[in-house]
Amino acid sequence: MISLFKSVLTVVLVSLAFLLNSAFAQDNAIVIGQAIDLSGPSGSIGRDYVAGITTYFDSLNIAGGLNGRRIKYLVRDDQGDAAMSTKAVAELIIKDKVDYLLGGIGLSVTNAVVASPAFKQSTLTLFAPLVSSVKDYNSRVVFWRPSPEQEMQYIFSYFDKLGIKSVGIAYQESEFNQEMYQYVVAEVSKRKMSLSGVARISNSPVENEKEASALATKNPGIVIVVSDTVGAGLFLKQFRKRADKIFVAGMSLINLETLAEVAGRSALEWTVFSQVVPNPLGKKTIVQIDHSAMMKKFRDEDLSSLTLEGFIVAKTLAKAITMSKSGRDGLQALITQKHTLDLGGISVTPDDPSRHMSGYVDIALFRKGGGLLF
Repeated sequence: MISLFKSVLTVVLVSLAFLLNSAFAQDNAIVIGQAIDLSGPSGSIGRDYVAGITTYFDSLNIAGGLNGRRIKYLVRDDQGDAAMSTKAVAELIIKDKVDYLLGGIGLSVTNAVVASPAFKQSTLTLFAPLVSSVKDYNSRVVFWRPSPEQEMQYIFSYFDKLGIKSVGIAYQESEFNQEMYQYVVAEVSKRKMSLSGVARISNSPVENEKEASALATKNPGIVIVVSDTVGAGLFLKQFRKRADKIFVAGMSLINLETLAEVAGRSALEWTVFSQVVPNPLGKKTIVQIDHSAMMKKFRDEDLSSLTLEGFIVAKTLAKAITMSKSGRDGLQALITQKHTLDLGGISVTPDDPSRHMSGYVDIALFRKGGGLLF
């Protein structure tokens, strides 16, 4: 009887200790928040990005967390809307008291969050937003991915090596696109290439057909698209009717799923895209192998460039957190590091003056039948 009582008491004490430890882990968690598009225009990008981030944090938590502290990752769907994003970020900062804040998708969302009272009054740094921006936010925003100029430089160098010297531009009017358009025109001149023509992208199918047809008759070696995903799709839909074997190049934040829906999947043949991570299906580096294994273990989803980017972003943030003295200043500690940080086969430079940690750029071709070929 006494033996039975001791056994029951032991079970109760162990269970109580587990509950107390779990409660302490909850209270002592490192809270990371993010407002991002999960169901709006860039929802497929956001969902993949979040899947990669979640997977890395899950792998940490199952191994005991960071220095014994669990990662609590809170994600809010802003549907790609700037007002919804600022509201969600305010709640994450004020109500959830996040220690770190990951960025969302797009320039308008990023600008709105940075200008919001809750963010401005906080001491947080917005880390790794998915935005092709040349804007300098000082130390309030730290980008993980390369700058859009670096991506564009790689596209030019790739086709320059192939001997292609004539360039067309498909351009959609916006503040950011205007800056990138001017950059592309200057780069064409700098590299002594020729500008074949410019197609202006609009919401009018008639005008897009006219513009695409005019550019196709100039027979450029490559067309560089300076637009959002929908604009790129509207252009491709018309351009491929007259030029099915001219290279068309876009940047890494073009949403391939949406592009295929707008233009038609067959229109994506002979299109290429800059990429800011290695082939997510590759096995050449530790981080590629780990990403593949952990996604298989924790998620039932296909691997993509965005799941890999999210995985590496989370790994970078975890490195920063280990450098933190107060538990909240890890990113500021990280960006003062003067040495290159190896993340398992891909390196970042934390103290880069542009606040873009990674300089990695590759290029991938959309292959017949779907998917990217690196």
